[in-house]
Amino acid sequence: MTKTREILEKVKNGELSVTDAEHFFRTEPFMELDFAKLDSHRKLRTGFPEVVYCEGKSLENLLSIYGKLKEEDGSVFGTRASKEQYEFVRKSLPETEYDPVSRIMRIGAGEKELSGNIAVCCAGTADIPVAEEAAQTAEFFGSYVERIYDVGVSGIHRLLSQTELLQKANCVIAVAGMEGALASVLGGLVSNPVIAVPTSIGYGASLKGLSALLTMINSCANGVAAVNIDNGFGAGYIATQINRLATGRKE
Repeated sequence: MTKTREILEKVKNGELSVTDAEHFFRTEPFMELDFAKLDSHRKLRTGFPEVVYCEGKSLENLLSIYGKLKEEDGSVFGTRASKEQYEFVRKSLPETEYDPVSRIMRIGAGEKELSGNIAVCCAGTADIPVAEEAAQTAEFFGSYVERIYDVGVSGIHRLLSQTELLQKANCVIAVAGMEGALASVLGGLVSNPVIAVPTSIGYGASLKGLSALLTMINSCANGVAAVNIDNGFGAGYIATQINRLATGRKE
């Protein structure tokens, strides 16, 4: 995205010919690394640069990916990174930052200005890692986030005390394990969309998040949509898209 704007600015200022600019745009819209094809035009198409799913990638491959993406866009955002991966990447890219709670590994702060309002709620403190993945994803891509944690239905007065704050949000993310009832309650309190995120937190019959997922997709509250189990990133991404629509922000 950055290079695209630079090329267009140079054409506008007469520093680059249309023919030379055309050559740039004819190049393949990805970077070939043999083991990966990095989608360098994704931000141009969707408004979001490619995000790295770190889990399962070798240390050397991950370092190469981070290096190329940083070179292309100036910042990199990755999810499900391990401490070992972070320490390896940081040796070559010392500006790399890591949050052990959300397991997000990033370079750069992402969007500099935060706009709009997204509320990220979680039922219990055990759900915070997934909630933080959602919140930090939204923040990296330019959304202002309010965190409302430990407001599960077993003490619903805690949630109801935040009703005014919740109703101001352009989108609400509900993160919950166990039976996953938080999303339905929130759906009955707010007028804007609720993104439900089931977590794998719970005892045996919760089936590693399946019970919460089934509750959320069977919610009787309108305006509730669910993402996959523990998918905080997916929720933060969709919430940002909704928030951008609400604020009229164009990428």
